[in-house]
Amino acid sequence: MRSYRYVARDGGGARREGHTQAISSNDVLSWLREQGCTPISVSEITLKTELSQTSPHRGRIKSGDLAALCWQLTTMLEGGIPITTAIDTTAEDIEQLALRRVLEDISSKIKRGKPFSECAAEFPRVFNELCCAIILAGETSGNLAAALRKLAEYFENRDKLIKKVKAAVAYPIFVFGFIVLIVIFIMAFIIPRFRTIFKQIGGNLPAFTRGFMAFYDTVRFNLHFIAGSVILVIIGTVLFNKTKTGHYLFSRLTLRLPLFGKLFQQVFLVTFCRTMATLLSAGVSVLEVLDICAGLSGNDVIRTAVVRTRQQIVEGLNISLSVASSGFFPNMVVKMIQVGEESGSMPTVLERTADHYERKVEAMITTMMALLEPVMIITVGAIVLVVVLALYLPIFTMSEMAK
Repeated sequence: MRSYRYVARDGGGARREGHTQAISSNDVLSWLREQGCTPISVSEITLKTELSQTSPHRGRIKSGDLAALCWQLTTMLEGGIPITTAIDTTAEDIEQLALRRVLEDISSKIKRGKPFSECAAEFPRVFNELCCAIILAGETSGNLAAALRKLAEYFENRDKLIKKVKAAVAYPIFVFGFIVLIVIFIMAFIIPRFRTIFKQIGGNLPAFTRGFMAFYDTVRFNLHFIAGSVILVIIGTVLFNKTKTGHYLFSRLTLRLPLFGKLFQQVFLVTFCRTMATLLSAGVSVLEVLDICAGLSGNDVIRTAVVRTRQQIVEGLNISLSVASSGFFPNMVVKMIQVGEESGSMPTVLERTADHYERKVEAMITTMMALLEPVMIITVGAIVLVVVLALYLPIFTMSEMAK
């Protein structure tokens, strides 16, 4: 099927523009007439015309974009606006080009009689299994607005969590990059000038300076071997990570990293508990919820634990015992799930558990920042100190000899 852009006027004379998919332009014209519209123009959208259109945003669709979309749809549906009108109105206001195109396609398909959940499922890169399950549950229960509200809250909390984790990871990466730039600048501009000065002065250099210059020469004359080795190690690591054994090994190593391993584990617990709470409150079955949760993480250790939990439930265990038998989830999560099962308020208990671990993530990020900042400062200071001592020690020695 091809994509077409159409311009038409409805029965009241109002101008209507949009996108739809059809086998030919004649099908688009027939569809417009069936809708009671008078076609003005129908043009096929090719790759060239798609790229020629300008828009403020063309990047990847983020959780924040989906949260804003769900909030807008929720507000309009609660106000009694039909779903197609709500989607069309939202699409006009969205600056994200890819998401706008998706909404326009969904709107055209809904107008042809397809349900919203089926249309959303055709775009898995935008609407994942969680979205489709909640939308389907909302359509089944006849309360799509409430389902979209749950999705909006979920994506909003997820966006906040992602930003916190990115802030925690970005700082050490930035400082490490800054250290690398300092070392490159020193080796490329500072040390060669001092070497020229040392040759002009003559005489024996201090032992510390000779050792430093020997290290510099080793790095300088073997730089291509060092760079090649680093590239080979990176390529080998990437290829090994693509194997089943390698990916599982790196998944275990990731969870055992100092500070960051614990952070990644607790971030997943927040996502797991909040996702379960959202899906269960929407009426999705536990087994389907665990299927969706298994795809939330690319870590093999975490995915195996969720799959094992699901298998234990299929074999007849209750949820809390199944979670405990996986060997991954902490005791607090097990106890809270047990309380939810006994009280019949699983979504509420899981939501509170997610809030608890989100506060722990915030506290851990604050602690990490407090620890990493002095470590990075000391590292930069140590590098500068070694360079200054090595380069200025001969000058200090000459001053002492002159005296």
